Amino acid sequence: MKVVVIGATGFVGKNLVNELANRGHQILAIARNIEKAETKMNVEVKSIDINNSDDLKRTIEGADAVISAFNAGWTNPHLYHDFIKGAENIQKAVAEAGVKRFIVVGGAGSLYVDGKQLVDGADFPENIKPGATAARDYLEILKKENNLDWTYFSPAIEMHPGIEIGRTGHYRLGLESPVFDENGHSVLSVEDVAVVVADELEQNKHIKQRFTAAY
Repeated sequence: MKVVVIGATGFVGKNLVNELANRGHQILAIARNIEKAETKMNVEVKSIDINNSDDLKRTIEGADAVISAFNAGWTNPHLYHDFIKGAENIQKAVAEAGVKRFIVVGGAGSLYVDGKQLVDGADFPENIKPGATAARDYLEILKKENNLDWTYFSPAIEMHPGIEIGRTGHYRLGLESPVFDENGHSVLSVEDVAVVVADELEQNKHIKQRFTAAY
């Protein structure tokens, strides 16, 4: 497949590009700063402003699928606004480009425990709350999208730099609530996030659904 990956040089995005390229897909990697991009035979890299919907639309026309790992920057003082704006622009460009398959890598903050979303919990980390809230609110926007075959993936609660499990290829799936192990932890390496998303791209198990995964 020809797959566009947006946010291709970020923590999640670069692992997605690597996993998909290793599976033989043709990748168009889009990022703000393409200097960080790794070069592979089946990876084309482009610097595109995702807020320029017309330019983005032209760039992704003809793709089989678009995967967005867009992040407006954790230290961005306008993170909430910029995330929502950017995510909506990407969604608009995908629809106008005529690409039906659209996968969004969001956050765990919108997952439910005991009927309450994690991001609304008293102990949710304040430093990531604006981004997590934006990702949660964008999910509600995406749920109203009727023309795209969209999927929203929420990673495990513990999915961050420093988890050195690497790629195992193993995981368990869930929908609206975190997947916990026998010790009560919800953990997934970023390499296995890429495996989960690539599997979803190839298997189409969660069309017009949000889902999650962990060990």
